[in-house]
Amino acid sequence: MATYTFTNSYLPAKPIAIYMQQEYSICIILIFGINLLPVRKMFMMYLNTFLSKQIFQSCSTLTMFYIKVVAKLCRTIVFYYFCRLINGIVLMRRIFCAGILSITQLMAFTQKTSTSVQQTWVGYFNQTRFSEKWGMWAEGQIRTKQKFVTDLSQAVLRVGATYYIKDRTKLTAGYAFFNFFPQEGHTNVSQPEHRPWQQIQWHTNYPKLRIMQWVRLEERFRRKIKNNDELADGYNFNYKARYNLFLTFPLSKNAFAPKTFSFGMNDEVHINFGKQITYNTFDQNRLFAGFNYHTNANDYLQAGYLYIFQQLPAGNKYRYIHVARISYFHNLDLRKKELQSKP
Repeated sequence: MATYTFTNSYLPAKPIAIYMQQEYSICIILIFGINLLPVRKMFMMYLNTFLSKQIFQSCSTLTMFYIKVVAKLCRTIVFYYFCRLINGIVLMRRIFCAGILSITQLMAFTQKTSTSVQQTWVGYFNQTRFSEKWGMWAEGQIRTKQKFVTDLSQAVLRVGATYYIKDRTKLTAGYAFFNFFPQEGHTNVSQPEHRPWQQIQWHTNYPKLRIMQWVRLEERFRRKIKNNDELADGYNFNYKARYNLFLTFPLSKNAFAPKTFSFGMNDEVHINFGKQITYNTFDQNRLFAGFNYHTNANDYLQAGYLYIFQQLPAGNKYRYIHVARISYFHNLDLRKKELQSKP
């Protein structure tokens, strides 16, 4: 009767890399190798002693084969769970180190810096209706840089074609050009920006209240900056979504009549998104309060205070902008002239 002896030849001669996939990471554990050589030798010694007992001397060749398979299976199971234990220790260590690193980064990130500036915005806004379905949007703005009257920060030109779904609901799509005058990051050169834009706007009117809302999507193509004196080739790109709510309350018995005043409030939220947006998904919030002087039934001059809270691209830098805003809203309806010209 042959006696079966297990030797280390049944174990792999080289380490085997087992990839244990966790929920958030993959850890590589070497479960068979030189580090486990004493364990393997001890296992082989006890197994050979056990199989040399008299009870196994009378076993058939097939029975001994099954015993060998079961022993190898037990060995694999033991080493597998040993691997899981080591893997858990390694994973916990990585989680602990990642946690320490995250806390360190968070502490650095939460060291916020903020600046406050005072600006003046002057703008002209025109909406002209040509027919029952078609019209146009045109606007121009100039914005100072600081201390209300010092230098210039931005110039804006915006045009668009308007389609009237209903008299008080309309779609507009167009193009806007922004010029950012020399400032931090490009102190000796202006930075141009091109913005295709799309918008839906709707009005709700009551005897003592007018509500205007619009949702706008802009595609921002900002020219890259090489240094303080020179522009680089190409553009940075991201999307911006904006929502604007404007409320107007009359201040006289003849609500919104010519030569009367009204009080206006509006809030506008800007959201950035796109591959190049990392920290400032929230871009800014604009809160305005002011007075309107109605020059006629459709047009009015507006003046008031605009407060802007803005998060800059770095994520931990913020800007507070106090704005004196003066705007003229000019609304033309050329359909009346068409009707008057008919015989």
